[in-house]
Amino acid sequence: MARRVFWGLSIATVSLLSGLTLGGEPPLWIWLLTLPLLTLGLADALQRKHSLLRNYPVLGHARYALEKIRPEIRQYFGESDLDGRPFDRETRSVVYQRAKGEIDSVPFGSKRNLMVVGAEWIPHSMAPEEPLQEAPRVLVGEGQCKQPYSISRFNIAAMSYGALSHTAITALNRGAARGGFAHNTGEGGVSSYHLEAGGDLIWQIGTAYFGCRTLEGEFHPGRFVEMATHPSIKMVEIKLSQGAKPGYGGILPAKKVTPEIAKLRQVPVGKAVNSPPGHSAFHTPIELLEFVDRLRELSGGKPVGLKMCVGKVSDLFCLFKAMLETGRRPDYISIDGAEAGTGAAPLEFTNYVGMPLDDGLFAVHAGLTGVGLRDQIKVFVAGRIVTGYDMFRMTALGADGCFSGRGMMLALGCIQALRCHMNDCPVGVATQDPALASALDPADKAVRVQRYHQKTVQSFLALMNAAGVKHPDDIAARHMRRRTAEGLVVPLAAVYPEVAAGSFLRGEVPAAFAADWETARAEAFVG
Repeated sequence: MARRVFWGLSIATVSLLSGLTLGGEPPLWIWLLTLPLLTLGLADALQRKHSLLRNYPVLGHARYALEKIRPEIRQYFGESDLDGRPFDRETRSVVYQRAKGEIDSVPFGSKRNLMVVGAEWIPHSMAPEEPLQEAPRVLVGEGQCKQPYSISRFNIAAMSYGALSHTAITALNRGAARGGFAHNTGEGGVSSYHLEAGGDLIWQIGTAYFGCRTLEGEFHPGRFVEMATHPSIKMVEIKLSQGAKPGYGGILPAKKVTPEIAKLRQVPVGKAVNSPPGHSAFHTPIELLEFVDRLRELSGGKPVGLKMCVGKVSDLFCLFKAMLETGRRPDYISIDGAEAGTGAAPLEFTNYVGMPLDDGLFAVHAGLTGVGLRDQIKVFVAGRIVTGYDMFRMTALGADGCFSGRGMMLALGCIQALRCHMNDCPVGVATQDPALASALDPADKAVRVQRYHQKTVQSFLALMNAAGVKHPDDIAARHMRRRTAEGLVVPLAAVYPEVAAGSFLRGEVPAAFAADWETARAEAFVG
């Protein structure tokens, strides 16, 4: 709309000036005022680097001017996240700098107060290691898959086509292809934009089974096989819940359900899409594991995992007991924190439902270790993971790898306008408006996504080696420090203690998990 207004005003202005010139020389001040603005607007509309300026010629510069003279209003992130770690203007700037290939350093030292309760840091070693040139990858599905997948330790989190524009999806996949990391499709199905660049995909299957459903919304094995066997699909992920709205199901506002989206998801055009809160293909822990095996077989032996925001720990332990009883297991579990972002969710679910990422990861990591399955199932995490420090911290708490949503969106040029659910994203990232989406140049933004991934992984490796750790698998909670309410500085392992392999089976269950372990059973979720 803004571009159309600009071009209209430009044509009108040029016509006016031409008419004035023919009828007599216009005042000099008109030329001095008008021509620079028209030149600037023309340059904004034609350039490919800044989506905001393409959509809002001339006017978009006001945003950059305000950003230079004062911090942006922290209406969403505030000074810190739910867990006390900062995600402020400085952090966003570093993401932008890395994506653009600029120097990603900050002036005047730390802005953090490490004396406050809950502050955390990495104690560096007096004998640092030489930095690795590349991060070792994680092999998923080894031992029970015909097509195991070697995945990067930092990947693109689940964001559906529908929530994001076609140009954003294209840029993300091109970036993944350039950088050799994975792109999670989100639950909206696999579109042509996911497949265009040939980047590695993790196909997420949600409760509505988009892309592999019957007209009634049930799972359709034939349609699943057609897509799951595509060479770009490297893993399949069953989404049980997501962090921002666990237990609610996906939401796509009516404004975003275009004919193309409706065809992909097999839903009516222009009508809001609300995925069911639960799956119809299974109802018990054992049935879930049977479904995992079924998808692995139908896909030709590709890894199949579970994506969840941890809720009741007893339900989690029901699943673990079912694994022990049946001998079936997923190839990986991806944990979403309750602090994870989304384009649309009810306020109550966003703020008050689900377990924070730290606690959810600890429950899964400790539980799998306690039942002797941790070495057979990989664990990944998502939820406000943006920097190399976030990667180090999650690895210390037990994760094998990380997924980033908002970091990748920032790399695409997201300015956090908080209009994701309104279909009028000013930079073309989270919209289905063709005019707005076209401002995002996939070729340019793919490079930024790839560069952001590369520099963030390099930062992770630098932190790891500064801590004196040779390999990511050696990072543990003892490599982190936290200041407690008593003012003491303790290893993070004192807050999230290590659990011995197989200890649950020997009756050695930590007090925090004892009641949940006792009530859990393989036959049904506790509910």
